[in-house]
Amino acid sequence: MNTSEQKQKFLIRMSDACKALQIQLTSEQQEKLLQYLTQLQKWNKTYNLTSIRDPEQALTHHIFDSLSVVLPIATYCNKSDIHHPIIMDVGSGGGLPGVVLAIVMPGANITCVDTVEKKIAFIRHVAGVIKLSNLNAKHARVENIDPAEADLVISRAFASLDDFVTLAGKHIGKDGQLIAMKGKFPEQEITALIDKNEWCVTHTEKLAVPELHAERCLVWMNRKGSK
Repeated sequence: MNTSEQKQKFLIRMSDACKALQIQLTSEQQEKLLQYLTQLQKWNKTYNLTSIRDPEQALTHHIFDSLSVVLPIATYCNKSDIHHPIIMDVGSGGGLPGVVLAIVMPGANITCVDTVEKKIAFIRHVAGVIKLSNLNAKHARVENIDPAEADLVISRAFASLDDFVTLAGKHIGKDGQLIAMKGKFPEQEITALIDKNEWCVTHTEKLAVPELHAERCLVWMNRKGSK
């Protein structure tokens, strides 16, 4: 944060966003989210991690956007009796939503995967600076990594649904789910997925991102025949 005044304003906005998203964060978790945002802005000046350079916009488009999936993921884990989920973030970029999930879900094991080395170096840096022992980062193509047996594999603006399941599907453990963060409802992508492979869309849900006046949705997929 540039000033203590801006930090306080961001904390107030974050508190309001969490209420709207029906999630509860400790003051330490909120501080860590702002630390992450500060590091992202700092590194972005040199390494071009994201096209968004304005911290005000980054708070909504990156932090709030990533926080919007916390309740859906927590709900799924509770229903599936998963207490320490293994989650892989594919095409993580600067750690979105992976780093955010690692901060707000300390019981989860989060692995961020990206093909750009500087982005993975940044995530590793953040894990050290913010002390996120549950956060890992891998510089690789997701299809070349050994199967992760993950409970969830998530992507944010990574690829089409068909490409996503083709490249990342092998990392899902028994009865696990692939979840894609999308903007507008991807009707054509869902149609293209039908009868093409072993994966199917189980359901979709709208995401209401605080302060962001744009469509967002979450697409859930699992192997055909899974529960």
